[in-house]
Amino acid sequence: MRIPELNNGDLLPLAESFYTIQGEGYNTGKAAFFIRLGGCDVGCSWCDAKETWNPALYPPTPIENIVNEAVKYKAKSIVITGGEPLTYPLDKLCKLLKKERMQIFLETSGSYPLSGIFDWICLSPKKRKPPVGDIHQIASELKVIIEKEEDLIWAEENRAKAAKSTLLYLQPEWSRRAEMVPLIVEYVKNNPAWSISLQTHKYMNIP
Repeated sequence: MRIPELNNGDLLPLAESFYTIQGEGYNTGKAAFFIRLGGCDVGCSWCDAKETWNPALYPPTPIENIVNEAVKYKAKSIVITGGEPLTYPLDKLCKLLKKERMQIFLETSGSYPLSGIFDWICLSPKKRKPPVGDIHQIASELKVIIEKEEDLIWAEENRAKAAKSTLLYLQPEWSRRAEMVPLIVEYVKNNPAWSISLQTHKYMNIP
């Protein structure tokens, strides 16, 4: 993965940005402006944003331009996602967003060190490239994708590293939801510290 020159975070490879409704996890149903950065080397086979993996496809965009677009919308919630957004230094982008009094939510696999200032961190760890540092302890929510039954073991391994205050979610992999939902339902009934996250934006057919 060839990372473009970003001038220490003054520029970022913007894959897309859009105003929509958060569809997953604790903040489901809330309006938010999404900033999707291109570039990811985790390589999940079921990723629904594979087109973002190669950062060279996305010209480095001045962060001022990104923020200027974000402030056009009524909601003051920003979701920074990817790709894997922590591939890049996010401190400068977050500082500009905070000057506009935005709440900033991060969606990450945790596979790179944390940068930036966030009001909410959704950690979705992946076995192919596990989280680094102490992000389990500062994550607001832990959201584990369940593609097969053995992924529940991975979920519990990550739960053991998380803080007691971290909210816990199991989310069925979309293409296997028919098989995984009954499994997850029974698991949560027997392990009620977990909750179920669904990709409600896909049911609503919105971005």
